[in-house]
Amino acid sequence: MQRRVLILVFPGFQLLDMAGPADVFGTADLLLAGRGYQVEPVAPRAGTVRAGNGVTVVAGGLPEVTGPVDTLLVAGGLTVPEHVRDRELVETVARLGASARRVASVCNGAFLLAEAGLLDGRRATTHWLVAGELRSRYDRVEVNADPLYIEDGHVWTSAGVLSGVDLSLALVARDHGHRLARDVARGLVVYLHRPGGQSQFSTPMRTMTPRSEPLRELQAYIDANPTADLSVPALAARVGMSERHFSRVFTEQTGLSPGRYVERSRADTARRLLEVTGHPLERVAREAGLGTPETLYRVFRRHWRISPGDHRRRFQSKER
Repeated sequence: MQRRVLILVFPGFQLLDMAGPADVFGTADLLLAGRGYQVEPVAPRAGTVRAGNGVTVVAGGLPEVTGPVDTLLVAGGLTVPEHVRDRELVETVARLGASARRVASVCNGAFLLAEAGLLDGRRATTHWLVAGELRSRYDRVEVNADPLYIEDGHVWTSAGVLSGVDLSLALVARDHGHRLARDVARGLVVYLHRPGGQSQFSTPMRTMTPRSEPLRELQAYIDANPTADLSVPALAARVGMSERHFSRVFTEQTGLSPGRYVERSRADTARRLLEVTGHPLERVAREAGLGTPETLYRVFRRHWRISPGDHRRRFQSKER
């Protein structure tokens, strides 16, 4: 029997917020020979709905929805602030969200869930650009701007745009197992089910892109080789610079000193290992280039104000 998935769109919605999840559920249904999901775009009013990029989709009317709903997923978009003020829409989201088996949002679609009261007392995420606004506007919501997606009870929220694909793969894995999610990801040629705890920001995304190609290549080397000698003398030698000149140029072009960049990169590696493996902390610290569990602990507290153990308990993939 197919699970009914409603994807709420509205004039000005982000097309990928709808299309990404729709293709994940649609591919899963294809692989399950029509026994997976029935995807239905719905809007405040039935008819043609224009996305923010100009593409139009045909959607049913949200107020006319009847019958059971498995998943209600709310897309995001630049026009969300306008629709949050639509009391009829918010009340309909609240009603359907209360009866659906689960509720989800992509990007700033979380604002509609919050306005409908569906995030009260729950942890949630959204696009990092608007996380502060979500936090200040809805003080009953515990907002964490870092993860790709968060599951709290039957409510799931995700960060910007393509993280909706990660969330949808996680929902497929929860419903039908990790193997099907893997096959869907392979068919769509996307990353396989990145865990929700994975940051919206990898270390390179937190920094400026160096103008110098050798420095860009050095960044890639650092990120791929956490256990290598990543001291300033060793890195300077790789790019053929004096240590002093290298430190100055690297800091100018990335916004981080070499030592700070290396620590962040190793911390990101440790975080991924905690999320997708069951390795003991000693092994995580060693494979991330941090040496000891004590150093691992200090780095986590410095960057994320959480212990490695607490991070693993909160964000480790249930499908590893």
